[in-house]
Amino acid sequence: MAAPIILCDCAGMDEKRWLECREHGPKGDIEYTVGGSDVATIFGLSPWMTPRELWLIKKGRLQPKAKPNPLQLEMGHLLEPIAAHFYAQRTGNTVTDDTNMYQHADFPYALADIDRRITRKGDGKPGVLECKSCTYHKAGDWADGAYPLYYEFQLRYYLAVMDVDFGAFSAIWGNNPEHDLATPSLIRDQAKEDIIFERLDQWIWSLRNDKPPAMTEVAPKLALEALAHICGPSQKALPTIEFPLKYEKSLRGIVALQDENAALRQQMKENEAKIEAYSVRIAELMKAHEHGVLTTTKYKLLVDFVTKTTHRVDSGYLKKEHPSIYAAALKASESRKVKVSVEPV
Repeated sequence: MAAPIILCDCAGMDEKRWLECREHGPKGDIEYTVGGSDVATIFGLSPWMTPRELWLIKKGRLQPKAKPNPLQLEMGHLLEPIAAHFYAQRTGNTVTDDTNMYQHADFPYALADIDRRITRKGDGKPGVLECKSCTYHKAGDWADGAYPLYYEFQLRYYLAVMDVDFGAFSAIWGNNPEHDLATPSLIRDQAKEDIIFERLDQWIWSLRNDKPPAMTEVAPKLALEALAHICGPSQKALPTIEFPLKYEKSLRGIVALQDENAALRQQMKENEAKIEAYSVRIAELMKAHEHGVLTTTKYKLLVDFVTKTTHRVDSGYLKKEHPSIYAAALKASESRKVKVSVEPV
């Protein structure tokens, strides 16, 4: 291995120019590139994007989806220096800003924009720090020194590009760094690195030879969202597709599950009607009381009858009294769902 090549300094660079450098290098002479955030997607591990979508974006055949949470992304960027600060405070390692874009010495397609450099306390060895932020319900992903697999692939890729032997995360999710901060580290693993770059070589080959990846091994929900993004809205003028017989098992399976769901929904409606019938006498006894209890020799039955207030926009009033505001507030959303029906021939 050898030290990485510095392609450019991204400090002060606007997003448009940064994306140009990221996609084809600052001189525009790299046909296809891979960045750290692409690696998990290429392996089918990303919870946000499928390999097919990324492949089409790299080929220039698909525009990236609009970010669903731009404010959250902005917050994550603003929290990076805070995460880095408390990582340094907790570990004693020196953290240094690094705004360069790097290229792997042996794999020209492999580019990296790292969050921070680390100099390890004691031996002075260099490393890479990845700063992450998440919500409280994702904090468990970082418990007891753990880290999400998709982030591990990103960091191991950076260690390879930068030719350094250790990396660390600083993940923050609250305002108490003593409890709301995880700082797990990992050591470079050549076997895992070889697996990563073998797959990346195959990926670049697929781009050059126009061989898009399949949707196999992609979570079904993510695959359906991706196909909606790739294919766009349905078109009424298109002819009906004739399916070959090999799809009969899948289609009949959908029909059976649709019927089962319909039966369950009907059973739920019947159950709700019975619950309401039982509840009438209970409500009469409760009057304005919120809680009740029935105690037997084996257990207690706790009864709640609490008023809950919800606030919703009165769309009818808004449409009638303020039609322009109503029209401006309307948000279109598209969805497509497979439905299978059976009819006799």
